Amino acid sequence: MNVACPSRPGIISAISTHLSDRDCDIVESAQFVDPDGQRFFQRIAFDAPDAIGGEAELAEGLRPIMRRFDMDLAIRDARRRPKVLIMVSRIGHCLNDLLYRHSIGALPVDIVGVGSNHDMFRPLVERAGIPFFRLDVNPATKAEAEAALLDFIKGNSVELMILARYMQVLSEEFCARLAGRIINIHHSFLPSFKGAKPYHQAHERGVKLIGATAHYVTEDLDEGPIIEQEVSRVDHAMSPDDLVAIGRDVESVVLARAVRLHIEMRTMVHGRRVIVFR
Repeated sequence: MNVACPSRPGIISAISTHLSDRDCDIVESAQFVDPDGQRFFQRIAFDAPDAIGGEAELAEGLRPIMRRFDMDLAIRDARRRPKVLIMVSRIGHCLNDLLYRHSIGALPVDIVGVGSNHDMFRPLVERAGIPFFRLDVNPATKAEAEAALLDFIKGNSVELMILARYMQVLSEEFCARLAGRIINIHHSFLPSFKGAKPYHQAHERGVKLIGATAHYVTEDLDEGPIIEQEVSRVDHAMSPDDLVAIGRDVESVVLARAVRLHIEMRTMVHGRRVIVFR
């Protein structure tokens, strides 16, 4: 359970008392107060008796507390696997990593489909027993393609959309409709080394660190609230291809971490940044 509200005395007490009175056992709790905005954030994991009901019943029971503290609240049963959609284009390292983690149980989600504007990863996806669909996108069909994508998301109750190197810019309206529900990955050179072959550009400039950034998608391209980052040290003896290989490894790890943090409800968007409870 995640809560966010203006900071004031009594919030933790009200929530913990409510849960305790219903025989719920709090097993993990973390909180943070933003000293600038005086906003309170908390993540609570608890065991609840079966008689208490599901997510909707729990939320309804907390409604008086929500009104009292002007609180935003989200609850998810940790036993329920979130429904996820993955989008990919021509570069498949992040997709392959997510599919592998999913196959060994390290990514506890229900992948309802993989969409792409190319067919090259159809065999990989279908071998994993996951539906694959082609989405042709160009300036003339972009609105139609996004409408079809929204229909798929609604029809399959998708809770999270993962851009695993999906090289299409989503419209402002689409991003707004799915705010806080789309995660993207990109190399951390930005805003430097834009365009084609960024690792080759970085090699020419003699960079010493390369990395990756996973973030929530907004209408500002590659500038959404950051969830996770990682870097790896490189040197002059490495070729551009070496940098590409290292960069792809880092991107795969960072994206998987970000997805895991999101599905475990350890992330809370706060303006242009993300509160992460580890």
